[in-house]
Amino acid sequence: MSAHVNHTAEKQDKASLGFWLYLMTDIMLFASLFASYVILRGGTNGSPAGGEIFNLEMIMVSTFLLLTSSLTSGLAFLALKRSDAKRALLLLGATITLGIGFLTLELYEFGELIMHGHGPAHSAFLSAFFTLVGTHGLHILVGIIWAIALGDYITKRGATPNAIRKFSLFTVFWHFLDLVWIFIFTIVYLLGVIS
Repeated sequence: MSAHVNHTAEKQDKASLGFWLYLMTDIMLFASLFASYVILRGGTNGSPAGGEIFNLEMIMVSTFLLLTSSLTSGLAFLALKRSDAKRALLLLGATITLGIGFLTLELYEFGELIMHGHGPAHSAFLSAFFTLVGTHGLHILVGIIWAIALGDYITKRGATPNAIRKFSLFTVFWHFLDLVWIFIFTIVYLLGVIS
């Protein structure tokens, strides 16, 4: 029995280590995308700059949705730690809904830009913009799928120690995406409108 417990704990430790290594590579990925964006943001190829094409009001709504989803994911984790699986699932559902709302607005923004002739192939600035923001959006999609799978796991097994461990990793990932978005909001959108 203790050999099985040790094997399970070792397996969980490896999974957690793998997650942290993955997160470190994500940090490097986003750092390189931010660096590329900063270098290329002046390369507009004679087309409008960010301040002329960004819809800051919509971006503010997107930001509100994502930051609120970070709050609901944190509250869901706390509920799960208190063995309140029902409340955790409700809050996780809110997190998923807010994440879908955020992603919908991002896709709408991309569609509007492309429709008005501001696609990623038009300039270095737009290429860097779509790559950075799109990569973040892809991570949000992965987070939503992960959250749905996590909700299914909790529905079937309840607030087990393994569910809590899995949820803690998801919450770290979701908060990380919020942090990346704060940098995107500041560097891409706010500075784009100001400069």
